Amino acid sequence: MSAFLAEIIGTMLLIIFGGGVVAGCVLKKSKSENGGWIVITCGWGFGVAVAVYAVGSISGAHLNPAVTVALATIGSFPWAQVPTYIAGQMIGAFLGAVVVWLHYLPHWAASDDKAAKLAVFSTGPAIRSYGANLLSEIIGTFVLVLGILSIGANKFAEGLNPFIVGILIVAIGLSLGGTTGYAINPARDLGPRIAHFVLPIAGKGDSDWSYAWVPVVGPIIGGVLGALFYKTFFGA
Repeated sequence: MSAFLAEIIGTMLLIIFGGGVVAGCVLKKSKSENGGWIVITCGWGFGVAVAVYAVGSISGAHLNPAVTVALATIGSFPWAQVPTYIAGQMIGAFLGAVVVWLHYLPHWAASDDKAAKLAVFSTGPAIRSYGANLLSEIIGTFVLVLGILSIGANKFAEGLNPFIVGILIVAIGLSLGGTTGYAINPARDLGPRIAHFVLPIAGKGDSDWSYAWVPVVGPIIGGVLGALFYKTFFGA
């Protein structure tokens, strides 16, 4: 399997788990309706772990353009492969969102809340303030990349690293996710947002394109800063 295909599959799995847990918690007549924030953060974290287990040995399981760009910035990944990885991540995120839509197909018409339907696909701020929202995404992705690099520098029992990364995602969600929904990944937000725009989702509203730049720009900035911070203070 090529790294390109691995990034597609890995990111698709990530969105199936992540978007799926949000759908289960916010859509009407789901058995997990009103599951709450802890359920959502755990679903995302465990989803990341499974996706990394699936393709980590093939592509390194970036699954996130912010991670790919951050690693390239500090010389840990070739710039020539960045476009291929990002393309795979975007395709995978879109496909994962389509799977979530199909899986919960009867529940879209049963749900009246247009914002909740959009939340299955992409993030949105608790309080809309673009500067503050951008800062939240920068901080969250800074912690993500710093955490990933720090985890990689430690020795664990064989095969444990992906699970620890999943715990990192849960921790970021619990501690920092309440402001913007912690996209911390441009593909995770933009790919499903495009899916929301094009899919015939029953009773959907607009895709909130005025906010869409925040979970793209913020994670890229935060990821690069996190990688540079790690390289400066912890070594290459």
